[in-house]
Amino acid sequence: MKVISYNLRKHRAATELEALVELHGADVLCLQEADTSDIPDAIGGLRLADATARNRLGLAVYYRANTYRAVDVRSLALKKSLHDRVLKPAEERLLGVRLHDIDAGSDVVVASFHAAPLTALNSLRRHQIRTALAALGQLGEGLPALMVGDYNYPVFKENLGQKVREQGYELTLSDSRTYTRYRFFRGHYDFATSVGFDIDRVRTLPQGLSDHLPILVTARVSDRRPALSVPDETPS
Repeated sequence: MKVISYNLRKHRAATELEALVELHGADVLCLQEADTSDIPDAIGGLRLADATARNRLGLAVYYRANTYRAVDVRSLALKKSLHDRVLKPAEERLLGVRLHDIDAGSDVVVASFHAAPLTALNSLRRHQIRTALAALGQLGEGLPALMVGDYNYPVFKENLGQKVREQGYELTLSDSRTYTRYRFFRGHYDFATSVGFDIDRVRTLPQGLSDHLPILVTARVSDRRPALSVPDETPS
């Protein structure tokens, strides 16, 4: 499975999507900061599974319809930051899709995620990530799950990785930084958390019109199926 995740920077990079999908042969496309009132039903042979409806800047997930069938979809509002309460850019920060692999006859879960901005504390973002991963487990209990997107977590990722592992997931960074707009804030913002997948590579793609660089995740369903733990919803 090849999954592209892209923060469009207020929909500015939307014109690049078809070329990205076709060039890299993506099976799934996960978007953040998309104007969901202005996205097509199909991009480069991928079909729209769903998009968030209550966001000013929303999430969307597309999938290759000749390989997968969308079985179920879940969007979720996560704990709000002050930025969310005042400016209300995003009511729903998770969009998960359960996909049925037509040839394999099995299901997987893929999700687009957008954490609170840097004005929030890392503890709040960790709470959002824990809650999001727990929701994916409910969408497909015991299924391989892959959550990609803008985590807004450029520093102290080792601590985040430990928290994610305690929940049964693995955190995988891309091969180079994904945000370059401001020198002080440059780093890895866009990455993946997964369970039941072997991640072959997370590659940062060339920069386009967004301040985020898209990432390409290449993953295979693993033979190993670690048990998922139940998260503690108390912020840490």
